[in-house]
Amino acid sequence: MINDKKVCLIVGAGELDGAVLCRRESDFVIAADGGLKYLAEAGVTPDLVVGDFDSLGYKPNHPNIICHPPEKDDTDTMLAVKEGFARGFDTFLLYAGLGGRLDHTVANLQTLSYIAERGGRGYIVGGNSVSTVIRNGKIEFAAENSGMISVFCSGETAKGVTISGLKYEVEDAELGSDFPLGASNEFCGKAAAVSVKSGRLLIIWQQQGFYPLLQD
Repeated sequence: MINDKKVCLIVGAGELDGAVLCRRESDFVIAADGGLKYLAEAGVTPDLVVGDFDSLGYKPNHPNIICHPPEKDDTDTMLAVKEGFARGFDTFLLYAGLGGRLDHTVANLQTLSYIAERGGRGYIVGGNSVSTVIRNGKIEFAAENSGMISVFCSGETAKGVTISGLKYEVEDAELGSDFPLGASNEFCGKAAAVSVKSGRLLIIWQQQGFYPLLQD
């Protein structure tokens, strides 16, 4: 379960959307540019600060800082994810990764695919929801989950998609990226699972609190 893993917690410069920032002692916290403001407001000192600091507006005074030029290929969140991988983390919680500029929201959703392609698991927390991407794998949910959940293809056609324990179930189906067939499913008080044999799935579900109610 994610609660038992060492997690790299990354805070970006988007909108928190009601998400409450807190950290466990074992978490490694990275401020991605303007995310430093959110951490300061929450009274959390990051272990590392990265970015070009165009959102923050100044270069912060921090003992562990990696400053990049504005002319770069990586977003600040992607820079933070790469730093997390370099330090041995494969589980990432991304806060303030939604809202604000639409292109940054899309970029952060693509970052979830980047993490999945490298054998990790990333979660974007915000807007009373959690988003993740799975690749050639499975995610399981505890029976306590409630509300809506949507499953989308992220990339090439996802094959061998099985959804169980939700209001609408499928087995060994295909999902394409050109039609939102998996939108607006529902938890129904049972343990649930979503899996894909080949391809990537973007999964978004309603969730409040710090850590998702997962069983994987």
